[in-house]
Amino acid sequence: MEMNDSDYKKYAERRAAKSNLPADCAKAFLVGGLICCIGQGFYDLYTALDISEDNVKALVPVTLIFIASLLTGLNVFDNIAKFAGAGTLVPITGFSNAVTSPALDTKAEGFILGVGAKIFTVAGPVILYGTLASVIYGIVLYFIETR
Repeated sequence: MEMNDSDYKKYAERRAAKSNLPADCAKAFLVGGLICCIGQGFYDLYTALDISEDNVKALVPVTLIFIASLLTGLNVFDNIAKFAGAGTLVPITGFSNAVTSPALDTKAEGFILGVGAKIFTVAGPVILYGTLASVIYGIVLYFIETR
């Protein structure tokens, strides 16, 4: 049985899970907010330990990246992401997962052709276009400030 494009589209629409947008947005907001609160908790903890503010500003993202990578390796992060959607993807934890997950998936292929070649398959475009946008922003800001 062959399907043309319109038949396939109808079939896919019938089979696709329906999304409850308000509930999905609420879950993303709550989990993303919880991640931010955890980050703030680490900030407060490191500050209470008398660590300099410059070091605290570096330690908090590193801690969140480490925790997200660990949870990815333990297959916990994917379950959280399925529940929360964009709530886990937007903070730095999503970037950590986007780098760690391909590394774990391709480790059997070796460190060079597996991990090394495919570690940035998801995060690579984010890095590329983020860098490009920051360069463009810097150029525009330079011309605005030199007037």
